Amino acid sequence: MTGSERIGHYELYVFDWDGTVMDTTALIARGMQEAAKALLLPIPDYDVCRGTIGLSNPQAMAVVAPTLPESRWDEFWRAYRNWYLVREAEVVLFPHLQELFDAMKKHDVRMAIATGKSRRGLDRVFEKTGIGAYFEATRTADEGFSKPNPQMLEEIFLETGVSPENAVMIGDTVHDLQLAANARCDGIGMTYGAGSRDELESVPHKAVVDNVDELAEVLGVGELLREELAAK
Repeated sequence: MTGSERIGHYELYVFDWDGTVMDTTALIARGMQEAAKALLLPIPDYDVCRGTIGLSNPQAMAVVAPTLPESRWDEFWRAYRNWYLVREAEVVLFPHLQELFDAMKKHDVRMAIATGKSRRGLDRVFEKTGIGAYFEATRTADEGFSKPNPQMLEEIFLETGVSPENAVMIGDTVHDLQLAANARCDGIGMTYGAGSRDELESVPHKAVVDNVDELAEVLGVGELLREELAAK
Protein backbone atom coordinates (compact mmCIF):
# COMPACT_ATOMS: atom_id res chain seq x y z
CA MET A 1 0.00 0.00 0.00
CA THR A 2 1.42 3.38 -0.97
CA GLY A 3 0.95 6.60 0.93
CA SER A 4 -1.72 7.74 -1.59
CA GLU A 5 -3.69 4.51 -1.07
CA ARG A 6 -3.54 4.40 2.67
CA ILE A 7 -6.73 4.13 4.68
CA GLY A 8 -6.95 6.41 7.68
CA HIS A 9 -4.39 8.98 8.72
CA TYR A 10 -1.31 6.71 8.82
CA GLU A 11 0.50 4.04 6.84
CA LEU A 12 1.28 1.93 9.91
CA TYR A 13 -0.65 1.46 13.17
CA VAL A 14 1.43 0.07 16.04
CA PHE A 15 -0.37 -1.27 19.10
CA ASP A 16 0.81 -2.06 22.58
CA TRP A 17 -0.72 -5.31 23.88
CA ASP A 18 -1.36 -5.48 27.64
CA GLY A 19 -3.95 -2.91 28.71
CA THR A 20 -4.39 -1.74 25.11
CA VAL A 21 -5.50 -4.81 23.17
CA MET A 22 -6.24 -7.23 26.00
CA ASP A 23 -7.77 -6.36 29.36
CA THR A 24 -4.83 -7.71 31.37
CA THR A 25 -3.98 -4.74 33.58
CA ALA A 26 -5.62 -5.96 36.78
CA LEU A 27 -4.40 -9.52 36.26
CA ILE A 28 -0.77 -8.45 35.80
CA ALA A 29 -0.80 -6.15 38.83
CA ARG A 30 -2.44 -8.80 41.02
CA GLY A 31 0.06 -11.37 39.77
CA MET A 32 2.97 -9.24 40.93
CA GLN A 33 1.37 -8.85 44.34
CA GLU A 34 0.78 -12.59 44.60
CA ALA A 35 4.38 -13.33 43.60
CA ALA A 36 5.67 -10.99 46.29
CA LYS A 37 3.37 -12.68 48.80
CA ALA A 38 4.61 -16.14 47.78
CA LEU A 39 8.22 -15.06 48.34
CA LEU A 40 7.34 -13.49 51.71
CA LEU A 41 8.24 -10.02 50.42
CA PRO A 42 6.48 -6.75 51.25
CA ILE A 43 3.41 -6.66 49.02
CA PRO A 44 3.69 -3.71 46.62
CA ASP A 45 0.78 -1.35 46.18
CA TYR A 46 -1.56 -2.21 43.31
CA ASP A 47 -0.99 1.14 41.59
CA VAL A 48 2.77 0.69 41.87
CA CYS A 49 2.49 -2.66 40.11
CA ARG A 50 0.15 -1.19 37.51
CA GLY A 51 2.67 1.54 36.77
CA THR A 52 5.34 -0.99 35.76
CA ILE A 53 3.25 -2.53 32.97
CA GLY A 54 5.14 -2.20 29.72
CA LEU A 55 8.58 -2.13 31.35
CA SER A 56 11.12 -4.93 31.11
CA ASN A 57 11.29 -7.46 33.94
CA PRO A 58 14.48 -5.95 35.43
CA GLN A 59 12.93 -2.47 35.37
CA ALA A 60 9.78 -3.80 37.04
CA MET A 61 11.77 -5.63 39.72
CA ALA A 62 13.50 -2.41 40.75
CA VAL A 63 10.06 -1.01 41.58
CA VAL A 64 7.95 -3.89 42.91
CA ALA A 65 10.66 -5.87 44.73
CA PRO A 66 13.66 -3.56 45.20
CA THR A 67 15.13 -5.59 48.09
CA LEU A 68 15.07 -8.91 46.24
CA PRO A 69 18.54 -9.94 45.02
CA GLU A 70 18.92 -10.52 41.31
CA SER A 71 19.70 -14.17 42.00
CA ARG A 72 16.06 -14.64 43.05
CA TRP A 73 14.38 -12.74 40.22
CA ASP A 74 13.64 -15.95 38.32
CA GLU A 75 11.92 -17.29 41.43
CA PHE A 76 9.70 -14.20 41.54
CA TRP A 77 8.68 -14.51 37.90
CA ARG A 78 8.00 -18.23 38.25
CA ALA A 79 5.61 -17.44 41.10
CA TYR A 80 4.04 -14.72 38.96
CA ARG A 81 3.54 -17.04 36.00
CA ASN A 82 2.13 -19.82 38.19
CA TRP A 83 -0.57 -17.42 39.39
CA TYR A 84 -1.13 -15.57 36.11
CA LEU A 85 -1.24 -18.36 33.55
CA VAL A 86 -4.11 -20.28 35.12
CA ARG A 87 -6.20 -17.09 34.87
CA GLU A 88 -5.06 -15.78 31.49
CA ALA A 89 -7.74 -17.74 29.63
CA GLU A 90 -10.35 -15.48 31.23
CA VAL A 91 -8.88 -12.36 29.62
CA VAL A 92 -10.52 -10.92 26.51
CA LEU A 93 -9.91 -8.15 23.99
CA PHE A 94 -11.34 -4.75 24.88
CA PRO A 95 -14.79 -4.04 23.39
CA HIS A 96 -14.84 -3.42 19.61
CA LEU A 97 -11.11 -4.10 19.15
CA GLN A 98 -11.73 -7.44 17.43
CA GLU A 99 -14.08 -5.70 15.01
CA LEU A 100 -11.59 -2.88 14.44
CA PHE A 101 -8.79 -5.35 13.70
CA ASP A 102 -11.06 -7.38 11.41
CA ALA A 103 -12.07 -4.26 9.48
CA MET A 104 -8.52 -2.98 9.15
CA LYS A 105 -7.26 -6.38 8.02
CA LYS A 106 -9.98 -6.66 5.37
CA HIS A 107 -8.82 -3.35 3.91
CA ASP A 108 -5.11 -4.29 4.08
CA VAL A 109 -4.34 -1.66 6.70
CA ARG A 110 -0.84 -2.25 8.01
CA MET A 111 -0.53 -3.05 11.72
CA ALA A 112 2.24 -4.00 14.15
CA ILE A 113 2.76 -4.75 17.85
CA ALA A 114 5.31 -3.21 20.25
CA THR A 115 4.84 -4.78 23.67
CA GLY A 116 6.39 -5.20 27.07
CA LYS A 117 5.46 -8.89 26.94
CA SER A 118 8.07 -11.54 26.29
CA ARG A 119 8.16 -13.25 22.90
CA ARG A 120 6.85 -16.42 24.51
CA GLY A 121 4.02 -14.49 26.13
CA LEU A 122 3.06 -12.73 22.91
CA ASP A 123 3.11 -15.97 20.93
CA ARG A 124 0.86 -17.53 23.57
CA VAL A 125 -1.80 -14.80 23.33
CA PHE A 126 -1.54 -14.77 19.54
CA GLU A 127 -2.43 -18.46 19.61
CA LYS A 128 -5.29 -17.77 22.02
CA THR A 129 -6.80 -14.89 20.05
CA GLY A 130 -6.00 -16.07 16.53
CA ILE A 131 -5.06 -12.57 15.35
CA GLY A 132 -1.28 -12.87 15.19
CA ALA A 133 -1.35 -12.91 11.39
CA TYR A 134 -2.95 -9.45 11.38
CA PHE A 135 0.36 -7.86 12.38
CA GLU A 136 3.21 -7.70 9.89
CA ALA A 137 5.85 -6.83 12.49
CA THR A 138 6.13 -7.44 16.24
CA ARG A 139 8.69 -6.58 18.90
CA THR A 140 8.81 -7.71 22.54
CA ALA A 141 10.64 -6.51 25.64
CA ASP A 142 13.05 -9.46 25.74
CA GLU A 143 14.36 -8.81 22.22
CA GLY A 144 16.16 -5.56 22.98
CA PHE A 145 15.77 -2.41 24.98
CA SER A 146 12.46 -1.91 26.75
CA LYS A 147 10.12 1.06 26.50
CA PRO A 148 10.56 3.99 26.32
CA ASN A 149 13.82 3.33 24.46
CA PRO A 150 12.88 3.82 20.78
CA GLN A 151 14.55 0.59 19.59
CA MET A 152 11.28 -1.36 19.26
CA LEU A 153 9.66 1.18 16.98
CA GLU A 154 12.84 1.94 15.06
CA GLU A 155 13.21 -1.75 14.20
CA ILE A 156 9.54 -1.97 13.20
CA PHE A 157 9.92 1.08 10.95
CA LEU A 158 13.02 -0.47 9.37
CA GLU A 159 11.28 -3.81 8.81
CA THR A 160 8.14 -2.27 7.31
CA GLY A 161 9.80 0.54 5.40
CA VAL A 162 7.49 3.12 6.99
CA SER A 163 8.90 6.44 8.17
CA PRO A 164 8.08 7.66 11.70
CA GLU A 165 5.96 10.58 10.49
CA ASN A 166 3.64 8.10 8.74
CA ALA A 167 3.15 5.86 11.78
CA VAL A 168 1.31 6.00 15.09
CA MET A 169 1.83 4.20 18.40
CA ILE A 170 -1.28 3.33 20.42
CA GLY A 171 -0.90 2.43 24.09
CA ASP A 172 -2.29 2.77 27.59
CA THR A 173 0.78 3.94 29.54
CA VAL A 174 3.16 6.88 29.66
CA HIS A 175 5.87 4.42 28.59
CA ASP A 176 4.03 3.88 25.29
CA LEU A 177 3.65 7.60 24.63
CA GLN A 178 7.25 8.32 25.58
CA LEU A 179 8.30 5.50 23.26
CA ALA A 180 6.41 7.19 20.43
CA ALA A 181 7.97 10.57 21.19
CA ASN A 182 11.46 9.07 21.34
CA ALA A 183 10.88 7.34 17.98
CA ARG A 184 9.50 10.59 16.49
CA CYS A 185 6.04 9.29 15.64
CA ASP A 186 2.57 10.21 16.88
CA GLY A 187 1.30 8.60 20.07
CA ILE A 188 -2.29 8.01 21.15
CA GLY A 189 -3.17 7.13 24.75
CA MET A 190 -6.01 4.84 25.82
CA THR A 191 -7.51 5.60 29.24
CA TYR A 192 -9.14 2.20 29.77
CA GLY A 193 -5.85 0.45 30.62
CA ALA A 194 -3.10 1.11 33.16
CA GLY A 195 -2.71 4.86 32.70
CA SER A 196 -5.15 7.55 33.77
CA ARG A 197 -6.04 10.50 31.54
CA ASP A 198 -3.98 12.84 33.72
CA GLU A 199 -0.95 10.56 33.46
CA LEU A 200 -1.25 10.13 29.71
CA GLU A 201 -1.78 13.83 29.08
CA SER A 202 1.36 14.65 31.09
CA VAL A 203 3.62 13.39 28.27
CA PRO A 204 3.72 14.20 24.54
CA HIS A 205 0.67 12.81 22.72
CA LYS A 206 -1.42 13.27 19.59
CA ALA A 207 -4.64 12.38 21.42
CA VAL A 208 -5.95 10.63 24.52
CA VAL A 209 -9.19 8.68 24.09
CA ASP A 210 -11.52 6.68 26.32
CA ASN A 211 -12.62 3.79 24.11
CA VAL A 212 -12.05 1.99 20.81
CA ASP A 213 -14.82 3.88 18.97
CA GLU A 214 -13.10 7.19 19.78
CA LEU A 215 -9.76 5.69 18.78
CA ALA A 216 -11.10 4.67 15.38
CA GLU A 217 -12.31 8.21 14.73
CA VAL A 218 -8.95 9.72 15.70
CA LEU A 219 -7.15 7.23 13.44
CA GLY A 220 -9.44 8.03 10.52
CA VAL A 221 -10.92 4.52 10.33
CA GLY A 222 -14.20 5.18 12.14
CA GLU A 223 -16.29 4.32 9.07
CA LEU A 224 -14.56 0.95 8.76
CA LEU A 225 -15.42 0.12 12.37
CA ARG A 226 -19.03 1.22 12.01
CA GLU A 227 -19.45 -0.93 8.90
CA GLU A 228 -17.94 -3.94 10.64
CA LEU A 229 -20.14 -3.52 13.72
CA ALA A 230 -23.25 -3.15 11.54
CA ALA A 231 -22.40 -6.38 9.72
CA LYS A 232 -22.20 -8.43 12.94
